[in-house]
Amino acid sequence: MENKIMSGDAQEVPQLELEAVVGFNGRVFSGLRVHPDREHLIYPLGSTVILKSLTNGKQQFLHGHTNNVSCVAVSKSGRYIASGQVTFMGFRADIIIWDFPQRTIHARLQLHKVKVEDLAFSPNDKYLVSLGGQDDDSIVVWNIEKKEAICGSPASAQSAGHCLALRFSNKSDDVFVSAGNGTLRVWELDLPNRKIRPTECQTGQLKRVVKCVVIAEDDDFFYCGTSSGDVLKVNLRTKLLNSCWPVKQKFSKGVNSLSMLKTGDILVGSGDGMCTLSSGSNFKTLRKVQLEGGVTSVALRGEGHQFFVGTDAAQIYRCNYMDFKEELIATSHNSAVKGVVFPFATSELFATCSQDDIRVWHSETSKELLRITVPNMACNAVDFMRDGKSIISAWNDGKIRIFTPESGTLSGIIHNAHSMSVTAIAGTRDCRRIVSGGGEGQVRVWQIFPGSHQLVDTMKEHKATITCIRVKSDDKECVTASSDGACIVWDLVRFVRYKMVLANTLFRAVCYHPEEYQIITSGTDRKITYWEVYDGSAIRELEGSLSGSVNGMHISPEGKHFVTGGDEKLVKVWGYTEGEVTHVGIGHSGSITSVSICPNNKYIISTSADGAVLRWKYPHAS
Repeated sequence: MENKIMSGDAQEVPQLELEAVVGFNGRVFSGLRVHPDREHLIYPLGSTVILKSLTNGKQQFLHGHTNNVSCVAVSKSGRYIASGQVTFMGFRADIIIWDFPQRTIHARLQLHKVKVEDLAFSPNDKYLVSLGGQDDDSIVVWNIEKKEAICGSPASAQSAGHCLALRFSNKSDDVFVSAGNGTLRVWELDLPNRKIRPTECQTGQLKRVVKCVVIAEDDDFFYCGTSSGDVLKVNLRTKLLNSCWPVKQKFSKGVNSLSMLKTGDILVGSGDGMCTLSSGSNFKTLRKVQLEGGVTSVALRGEGHQFFVGTDAAQIYRCNYMDFKEELIATSHNSAVKGVVFPFATSELFATCSQDDIRVWHSETSKELLRITVPNMACNAVDFMRDGKSIISAWNDGKIRIFTPESGTLSGIIHNAHSMSVTAIAGTRDCRRIVSGGGEGQVRVWQIFPGSHQLVDTMKEHKATITCIRVKSDDKECVTASSDGACIVWDLVRFVRYKMVLANTLFRAVCYHPEEYQIITSGTDRKITYWEVYDGSAIRELEGSLSGSVNGMHISPEGKHFVTGGDEKLVKVWGYTEGEVTHVGIGHSGSITSVSICPNNKYIISTSADGAVLRWKYPHAS
């Protein structure tokens, strides 16, 4: 039985089948976890928590948060997962306890304002302790079985800074440690009186911002990683500072995560991307490995023969304890994805562009095949030339860059293509011309020669940013959408305006119907409008979404269906002639920026502002 979703007019719409998600929020500290069953990776992406099987790579999704997930914790037995989120100023942020075997919500807890900073389970799954963000700064202990708060307390003394990390002891359900900016406390839970009582740890002259805490197996000592790049060793019984290391060579850019191995050795992840194994007895560096991006999570699988490392460049690595070699197992965009495009007549790969780079992905496996980066520049739009020999791209420094798809080498560049940034781009069918649009509203046609280029013509009609360009199949016409509320069909032989349609909206997307006598547009007024190209009249208007603009749209190759996505975070498949929604895809946790149907009608790819790329099964037989 397909699970169905209710739409506004109470009819049931079947859901799209989500096949794969490319994405990982590497900015959540200790967000990457390995489940105690050693079979699942757990990590956040936007407002979703993803469970990924380590045996077959299959993903499952925990939906329930209303905003970005800010912390993740797993209980020792593996029965529960807890996740906290951020929310808007003045509102309360949810904590959700998930039942892992059932994959359902066990409890939803609300007390903290604005953000949940960290979570920790007690060793016997009795309690969950939670820490609010800087606007809340309180610690609350929850009874998991009764799903209610037992007691709470301000996290740090008035004189100290904000608290950032929590850790439960390994043996006792009543002792946990909190640490942060100039605060380091051991708490004891007094259940009969419903109180938690803190004891300050004495660190003498040492002033540190603690970012992570790990407690030794036997509960004798605990270790705190600091933003200064050293580790404090504190006695849990006497609450006294035992030592601080390394004395000379500190960890560069601070210690972001710590993990304790059975041997007593410590894995240290630092902000410069180094993962270091330090001896537990004399703190000497035993081994280290350099990764891309700052390390934000180190998660042990089982005893730690294998461990996983997450970095803020949205990469996940697998490392073995024996040889300390890293293996990159997942990559994703770490900023908003702006666009997605398939090459002509092939569905095996697709390209996406984002703030930092262009990436080419293999459709079936979601593996990254190629990454093209231009330092300090943002890519606004990307397209494949029809012959597949080049990737053309629009950049915010006003340049058009042409790359080869195999190696990603720069094969051509058009300087000062537009006076402001280049915002939209399309290639013609004969692969000799590029049509580009800029932030100032001009549309320009470029002739491309081997090793050189020439400006053919500039068409000035639009008053604002060009958001989308589509070229007709005979290369004699193109249509441009702009945020000035106009869509213009241009004659590409005489370079004049052929027809113009106006609407009270900022147009975001435009498509030719494959038979090219109609265009459909979408934009910020939530409407999807069909227009006759011949006389520019509006034929039909559909309510595209219930809230927010419709940012992406694509028509299937035979023209029977089209797909839209926008700020309401739903992927919708429509029948073109009926104008009805046939399927809805729920899975994005950020605004959808673009959608594309692959040429052989197998998948829909959608991208969103949280850096996610989702692959859906296309629901209609071609």
